[in-house]
Amino acid sequence: MDLPTPHNAAKPGQIARKVLMPGDPLRAKHIAEKYLDDVVCFSTIRNMLGYTGRYKGKPVSVMGSGMGMPSIGIYSYELYHFYDVESIIRVGSAGALADNLHVMDIILAMGACTNSNYASQYQLPGCFAPIADFSLLRAAIEAAERRGTPVRVGNILSTDIFYNADRTAADRWRNMNVLAVEMEAAALYMNACQAGKKALAILTISDHIYRSEALNADERQNGLDPMIEIALDI
Repeated sequence: MDLPTPHNAAKPGQIARKVLMPGDPLRAKHIAEKYLDDVVCFSTIRNMLGYTGRYKGKPVSVMGSGMGMPSIGIYSYELYHFYDVESIIRVGSAGALADNLHVMDIILAMGACTNSNYASQYQLPGCFAPIADFSLLRAAIEAAERRGTPVRVGNILSTDIFYNADRTAADRWRNMNVLAVEMEAAALYMNACQAGKKALAILTISDHIYRSEALNADERQNGLDPMIEIALDI
């Protein structure tokens, strides 16, 4: 495809090989302004902001993905296939299912269950298991250990449904020891696998499905720095 794409105004060479991808484009702006030097905004199409700068002297980009697997599916596909991106690290929020998780806890998503039909495009003769790239996962664990930041590693759920008519669905995922629920990681992992590239989701617990614990909108946008710093240090 010719560049720029219909969804990304970047020209060849304007996006780094490593991209941090929050769902919220304003969180992408926050990351760029707080952590990156020599920042250039490479895209504002549909207000899905994208920036490239340098972190500790090394090039890194950050771009919003929007909400849901169809949205991150488009942006991550183009980054992998058209912009020569090697690694995408999702930095997002999740709702806790596990009893021993609390608001602000950090999860490294080793695998991503899903109720999405996203994998149907590959016409596989069975169920595909979307998993993170091991080298990124190991590097994130090591970065967290260096920082003294506790993390949980395990399975999450990427769902297509925010307001689920099935009120018992969360119970059944929790019974399989799924740690938390979000809406993007499985599609990112599938795109990475199909492209032969790398992906990892690092998630901060923003609320608990079974308890009255929740961050407000401003905290979700600007209060997730420990997770972001792990991603940058990979």
